[in-house]
Amino acid sequence: QVQLAESGGGLVQPGGSLRLSCTASRSISSPGAMGWHRQAPGKQRELVAVIDSGGSTKYAASVKGRFTISTDNAKNTVYLQMNSLKPEDTDVYYCLLVQGRSYWGQGTQVTVSS
Repeated sequence: QVQLAESGGGLVQPGGSLRLSCTASRSISSPGAMGWHRQAPGKQRELVAVIDSGGSTKYAASVKGRFTISTDNAKNTVYLQMNSLKPEDTDVYYCLLVQGRSYWGQGTQVTVSS
């Protein structure tokens, strides 16, 4: 079974920063992709950022310029650096690994509030 362990969520003031981490139980070096999605109550899950095995990235327009996705393949980990956080970024954030099929993390809560 593939497991994705997420961490780094929490409460932060507007304008602050957080870094989310997601560590996989197997290598992430194989062809595929990793990404982050988020979901608010009553809303569908939406793409935040994705990075493929070639290093190409894609971001939602709402986070472009503020969030950065990166990987550390030696640690089987994907990161989401979130800067200039806004209240509308408040959501549960889910890690995604795609290697033939999709695997999801358990989600981590991010709350942006003063």
